[in-house]
Amino acid sequence: MDAMIETKGLRKEFGDLVAVNDVSITVKKGEVFGFLGPNGAGKSTTINMLITMLPITAGSGSVAGWDVAKDPDRIRASIGVIMQTNSLEPELTTRENLEYYGRLNHMGPADIPDAVCEVLNVVGLTNKADELVKNLSGGMKRRLEIARSFLHRPGLIFMDEPTTGLDPQTKQAIWRYIRHLNKDQGLTIFLTTHYMEEADALCDRLAIIDHGRIIAEGTPAELKDMIGEGDIIDISLDNEEDDRFAAIAKELGMTARSHEGRLRLHTDRGEERIPDLMAACAGKVHIRSIALHEPTLEDVFIHFTGRSMRE
Repeated sequence: MDAMIETKGLRKEFGDLVAVNDVSITVKKGEVFGFLGPNGAGKSTTINMLITMLPITAGSGSVAGWDVAKDPDRIRASIGVIMQTNSLEPELTTRENLEYYGRLNHMGPADIPDAVCEVLNVVGLTNKADELVKNLSGGMKRRLEIARSFLHRPGLIFMDEPTTGLDPQTKQAIWRYIRHLNKDQGLTIFLTTHYMEEADALCDRLAIIDHGRIIAEGTPAELKDMIGEGDIIDISLDNEEDDRFAAIAKELGMTARSHEGRLRLHTDRGEERIPDLMAACAGKVHIRSIALHEPTLEDVFIHFTGRSMRE
């Protein structure tokens, strides 16, 4: 089976609100596929339909070869899930949480102890096996949720915003565990996030979603190439000088576009063009700041939507 997830025209309505609108994706076996978009874009709603927690309004979907509408029990037995909110039992120990989850997933009683030891070792929580969950740090709880998600050895794990609210060091640790599950354990992972760097670092392919619609799809490199090869120069000017600067840039073969109170230029060899710009503007336009960077996924989102992800 090459496709672990496949949707065609997936749609979800809540009254007059269309939360997911005509989403068609294919997630290949063994890859990390990302859904990148701002809060409210339809990421969690899509996951909830695929894990059979929400009924589909229109369209179709299959997960691990099973039809989302017709085979919910088979799908739930085939997947692991990490949701945004903590669903651990705080008054149970780390080990007891995993044992309880193993029984819920109909694991054989004789198989559970070894499986628990194995997943605790993978996420570095062996020394916390007998600690009450309520006493664990936020990062440890997230690691425990990751361990729980693959305790019953599913082929596919859904992760909904797995690092939201974590500090940078803990976030990096969670990334390492996700890479381990994918590369070393061979698990397919469907990941939602609003962190650009997370999507760039983890995803083999991703879809950018906004207002319930997919606006672009591809590898991180392919998406960046969509906005043109080369570098991006962001310029901040004094007063009302945008038109004058745009005319100067045009004379140098560059097009300036306004974005968030700055002007943005796309050009090859940006580090070589900046001195030309500065020289051409001398005595005509006062540049307050100038910044050069390679295209990012944030730039891709701006290109297709006209605004930043944080908006």
